[in-house]
Amino acid sequence: MQLDPVTLEILNNKVAAITEEMCLTLQRTGRTLYVKETADFACALAGADGRFFAYPRSIGVSGFVGLECAPTIAAVEAMTGPLQPGDVILTNDPYLSKGLATHLPDLHMIEPYFHEGRIVAWGWCFVHCSDVGGRVPSSISPMNTEIFQEGLRIPPVRLMRGGEMVPEVRAFLDANSRTPEANMGDIRAMLAALAAGRRRVEQVVAQHGADVVVQASVDLVALAGKKARAVIASMPEGEYSFSDYLDDDAVSDLPVRLALKMTLKDGGVCLDFTGSDPQVQAAMNIPSHGRPHSWLTLRVLALVSTLDPSVPLNAGLLDPVSIIAPEGTIVNPLMPAATGVRHAAAVRVNDLLNGAFGLALPEALPAASSGTIIPVVVTEPDGRGGRNVQVVEPMIGGTGGRFGHDGVDGRDSGISNLANNPAETVEAELGVTFLSYALRPDSGGAGQWRGGAGMALSFRIDREGSFVLARGMERLKFRPWGREGGRPGAPAALIVNEGRADERRLGKIDMLPVKRGDIVTFLTPGAGGYGDPLARDPEAVLRDVAAGLVSPEAALGDYGVVIREGAVDAAATAAARAAARPSEGRIDFGPERRHWDAVFPADLMDRFNAALLSLPSGTRSSRRSRALRAALSLLPEGFPQVAASAGHAQAARAALEEEMAHG
Repeated sequence: MQLDPVTLEILNNKVAAITEEMCLTLQRTGRTLYVKETADFACALAGADGRFFAYPRSIGVSGFVGLECAPTIAAVEAMTGPLQPGDVILTNDPYLSKGLATHLPDLHMIEPYFHEGRIVAWGWCFVHCSDVGGRVPSSISPMNTEIFQEGLRIPPVRLMRGGEMVPEVRAFLDANSRTPEANMGDIRAMLAALAAGRRRVEQVVAQHGADVVVQASVDLVALAGKKARAVIASMPEGEYSFSDYLDDDAVSDLPVRLALKMTLKDGGVCLDFTGSDPQVQAAMNIPSHGRPHSWLTLRVLALVSTLDPSVPLNAGLLDPVSIIAPEGTIVNPLMPAATGVRHAAAVRVNDLLNGAFGLALPEALPAASSGTIIPVVVTEPDGRGGRNVQVVEPMIGGTGGRFGHDGVDGRDSGISNLANNPAETVEAELGVTFLSYALRPDSGGAGQWRGGAGMALSFRIDREGSFVLARGMERLKFRPWGREGGRPGAPAALIVNEGRADERRLGKIDMLPVKRGDIVTFLTPGAGGYGDPLARDPEAVLRDVAAGLVSPEAALGDYGVVIREGAVDAAATAAARAAARPSEGRIDFGPERRHWDAVFPADLMDRFNAALLSLPSGTRSSRRSRALRAALSLLPEGFPQVAASAGHAQAARAALEEEMAHG
């Protein structure tokens, strides 16, 4: 540490304020709803090593603190020489940027900030743009099987050279998007944000000197790393294992497993994802490149920052973290795997970390959150031969109940900080009418501390030729789990024309054609509960019933609370609770997961995935599908929603073992 603590703290606040001003500039000058309202963007300052030493705390996407700019910068300089003042790098390629970008709609920019011919810092920003071409409007579909279907790949290139936009780059951008004007509006907002950062860095350099600013970029990261190690060193050492599932890979009905063995030792944490499924032939792969990537480590960052709020928010938070992510798995895919819906798998990784850390610190970690983020998109004819593409809402559920506190209803910042879009703004931009946008009753998992309620959104389609897209739909099958006796949350659902003669109940969708007058309803999962529901204060249950979050029937069935004429019947409640069976077990995954694990236990799935990874990469997906289908064919129809008998389970396991033995 070269700077004194007082100077370092002053600079920490100054550089953090710079990133916040960059974000505010971007949001206020942005073109699209996803920037102006949803706030799917971020800004930061990076040091000489390309790691962020300053990051905003209260605006934009919260989880990208651990991204690295150095590979992208090196790629441009290797191709066209050192960067000069006025140059700005652009990329969206998950593979060529080495994980700075993680899907193609995220445009990333990097600008060198010079002082007297020397780079003193790098400005960075990203936005999720409306459309970069590809197979479907908005460029993201869970059904894409390779990145070439997902839109225009932009390798690390100079967008700006000497303060002027490179016309050839702009021509490629405009020619490969359904929404070129909207994209360019957001790109210019990004450039404005970078310019704001440059001006403020110049001011700080003028006040403190370039050497002090550069040293602060090193010392702040080192300080965060030191504090993070101290927090992790306070945790019980040991190995903690946890696994969870995605409902399926969107191109088949086969669940996708993610597994974690977490080792806490000597102030460090090793996250070993061995046992996770091979990369899928769908867009759910996380391009981590085997590094301590933001999508694999976010829960560590959040936990450390919660247990020690004084830790500077920068890349040093991840210094104590090491990663084992076998190449060719869903958490470290090989080119050209599709990555557009990588957030669906990232949410499940967050659940893995939450579950594993909860085994070590049960009173510090909550039950599972809703486990889904669904940017609901509508695309419609624009009247000029093109398409209008807009995000209706980024749908989420709630946060899990935790020791001493209920979960948050209808709000989950587990991997981002996205805001909802005002209904009036959406209706002004799209031919849709909101009918209902509310919390979903009886969705939060029962517990001594209830899980947060999910959301219920219904809107009417007012324009013919429209399509609805909803990438990232999850927890329709495997529910958000409860902890320490708490129950799981309700699963998700998608319904078209609910209650009408033409009602349809759907699973995951790609591009859903809808007619004028159709009513589309999304029901997001509730989060898991914490603690035995029979221990919940009956008056708290009564308040939930009065608020419409819990029905009187669920109050009795889940909590053993009898409500008559708007009040708790104490005697009847005592009798109902005495007759009820208390909760058992530390984790309640729900009946579907219990049925699955009874047939396919963790040790069997670990061996199965190890066998798959020993095969050539091009054969793993087909062999996995063939082996699992051979086993599932011996189980009852409707599994895992229905249980398998002991005989059926034994036969299915034997079939899977036989497939493994034959390679």
